[in-house]
Amino acid sequence: MSHPTPPAATNFLRQIIEADLERGRYQGKRWAGRPGPAAVQAQGEPDPARIRTRFPPEPNGYLHIGHAKSICLNFGLARDYGGVCHLRFDDTNPEKENQEYVDAITEAVSWLGFDWQADGRDNRYFASDYFGYMYEFAEALVMAGHAYVDEQSAEQTRINRGTLTEPGVDSPWRNRPAEESLARLREMREGQHPDGSLVLRARIDMASPNMNLRDPVLYRIRHAHHHRSGDQWCIYPMYAYAHPIEDALEGITHSICTLEFEDQRPFYDWVLARLTELGKLAEPLPRQYEFARLNLTYIVTSKRKLLQLVQEGHVQGWDDPRMPTLLGLRRRGYTPASIRLFCDRTGVSKSDSRIDYSLLEQAVRDDLDPIAARSVAVLQPLKLVITNYPEGRSETCTAPRNPHDPQAGQREFPFSRELWIERDDFMEVPPKKYFRLYPGNSVRLKYGYVVTCTGCVKDENGEVVEVHAEYLPDTKSGTPGADSVKVKGNITWISAAHAVPAQIRLYDRLFAQPHPDGGERNFLDALNPDSIKVVQGWLEPGTRAEPGAVWQFERLGYFTADRELSTVERPVLNRTATLRDSWADRG
Repeated sequence: MSHPTPPAATNFLRQIIEADLERGRYQGKRWAGRPGPAAVQAQGEPDPARIRTRFPPEPNGYLHIGHAKSICLNFGLARDYGGVCHLRFDDTNPEKENQEYVDAITEAVSWLGFDWQADGRDNRYFASDYFGYMYEFAEALVMAGHAYVDEQSAEQTRINRGTLTEPGVDSPWRNRPAEESLARLREMREGQHPDGSLVLRARIDMASPNMNLRDPVLYRIRHAHHHRSGDQWCIYPMYAYAHPIEDALEGITHSICTLEFEDQRPFYDWVLARLTELGKLAEPLPRQYEFARLNLTYIVTSKRKLLQLVQEGHVQGWDDPRMPTLLGLRRRGYTPASIRLFCDRTGVSKSDSRIDYSLLEQAVRDDLDPIAARSVAVLQPLKLVITNYPEGRSETCTAPRNPHDPQAGQREFPFSRELWIERDDFMEVPPKKYFRLYPGNSVRLKYGYVVTCTGCVKDENGEVVEVHAEYLPDTKSGTPGADSVKVKGNITWISAAHAVPAQIRLYDRLFAQPHPDGGERNFLDALNPDSIKVVQGWLEPGTRAEPGAVWQFERLGYFTADRELSTVERPVLNRTATLRDSWADRG
């Protein structure tokens, strides 16, 4: 395994890792090529990975932009420091997890540009594969006096746990003999007791100021079918107990969590210390570090609230382009590189803060600008007739495919008598400093001719349905006469006879308030009624809308052919981002 030179430390996690590597904290760690307890790892070779991190999602929902931060951080640190990052599914809650989410998460992490292969091994793991070890360790904790089976009701347990200012009260079962607790635990394991009737608890300190150390639950009874282990188990470990064990079995060195797990760290360390004393785990042990999760304005990331949006029909599914899920962002047109760029720009901190949504939009602009093909679309079409241009005639105009890439060459498109222009490019009575079409004014049709507006045609309701103009034959762009007439206005256009019809979906932010779930408000009250507008527009000929294709439409922004609905014959386009932050203008 290569050991690339890491970049200069730019955050506290990099500083920790570099200090650990310098002092050789994990130099003696062994790796058997698969997860396992001390006896298994003792048979392994020195670990070729300098560090091991993990991304540990629970397969009970779809990944969102907040998860992307953790993915980029864990996989990125492993990459930069000659390590390995594991993809581990924390599937310890059978009632909420299924294979659909496992598949979706796996695909999303891969789409973001990361993989979990190293030294010819597939480092994708499941907590459920460790249930046997977790139960073995639980029995060892019971026999060592570190755990007991409690028979209080859930309400009694809650009351006796105490408060932040009052110590807890010992369970009447706390000091039962170890053999008795072990017998009860085995009865739980064999399915002899109903859900909620018994739990296995750690024996730590009911007076601890940290509520997480007041004899936390290790196992609970759940007669539920598991998507991987089936009906093999009817007791399942709590996440706080399973998490440190999973890390240790996999040889994780740096267990990076979000700040809400900071209060759980003492219990994390307690579990590892007790199991190491019992010979189940070997040093060096994993260490947990916390960073601030990604909080983004104008979105919600609560799984419950996202599920509510889907189930109540406020969006059209988990991949709705307005959703903050990676599925939705991908369908809207966000690229893996843009999301990685965004995560990098937000940095790593120990302090919670809100990142403005505009930073995400700017990341996709910065990623697409150098690579997106240019084209023209007309979203609110108005007919422009060049009255002195011959009927039935057309000629070719050219423009760069991408001004940042001269090697991409030129694109060609026809000019003809009848054109489509944007409706707001004409005003019969314009305000001051309006430089587009109005009677008597001249503008350049971009990449085409200078034209002078001669009037318009209205329908019976007084609405303008057609604009008339005359072109100046010697002013075509790219010819010697192009600069012979100076104009202030420059508008885009498409030949009406050659234009490609398309359904264009103008997506905007799903919520109109920056903190939709802040305070006591119902987050649904903050929904943006204009988060989607569907228009029938026209595309420049030659714009082939294969699913996933992306363009910068001049003056309009970045657009992507919908991955589910678009075809070459019937284009459906999603607006990924405008050319500039339109929300900044709203004040």
